[in-house]
Amino acid sequence: MTGLDFGFGALEQDMWRVVFLMTRIGAALLAAPFFGASSVPMTVRISLTGALAIFTSIWLPEIATPPALFSLEGLMAVAGEVAVGLALGFVLQLAFAAPTIAAELIGGGMGMSMAMSSDPMGGGTTTAFGQYFIIVLTLIFLATGAHLHWIALVTESYRAFPPGETWLGAERFGMIASFATSMFETALRIALPVTLILFLVQVLTGILSRSAPSLNLFALGLPAGVLAGLVALVISAPLIYDQFLGIVEGSLEQAEGVLVR
Repeated sequence: MTGLDFGFGALEQDMWRVVFLMTRIGAALLAAPFFGASSVPMTVRISLTGALAIFTSIWLPEIATPPALFSLEGLMAVAGEVAVGLALGFVLQLAFAAPTIAAELIGGGMGMSMAMSSDPMGGGTTTAFGQYFIIVLTLIFLATGAHLHWIALVTESYRAFPPGETWLGAERFGMIASFATSMFETALRIALPVTLILFLVQVLTGILSRSAPSLNLFALGLPAGVLAGLVALVISAPLIYDQFLGIVEGSLEQAEGVLVR
């Protein structure tokens, strides 16, 4: 398996086999938005990756591993495993980016772009609405069991792309890149009801400021925009929930599309 022999026999072979399986699973978890969040400790990630690799080695005993892991052929196989894992995680990452983009549009329309907070998922910063949308989407993702479905897809990827046959090809990379189109489309559908109401409020505020120049536009427009945005979010909550369900289902369908050969 590795070209190295520590004298442990079959136990050593099984250990290196699990390490090899951890490359694809670990890359997928690292690229995924929920499992690879910066708030998740490294020990938890490694433990979860190792546990899934052990189960995968039991579920799929027919997986062939490179005879020498540290040879050129073995390193190329490891690179292919990482590529497949990153692709499956990146597809999920694209789907989870839609609510963040929608929150940027909503926050800008409400004048709350300055209300930034740290993002435990990506490690950067996001608006307050973006953090709220990510939390809701994560709860929906877990409540519907989509995380189990996605882990099952990562496991089934060993059947679609066995070790040594992990070249995705330019067509498949193009397919993954095309998923960004649906990301922007979904973000627009989420933000459209709220931004439409905010637009009407801003038009009304402009008319009032023209008809009564003595009114302070900034003192009137900002509170009106914030209040109208909050009311619009409450009214459009069922529509946003449906969009989030569509994001979860669409992300799983896209991940399955990557595995179709």
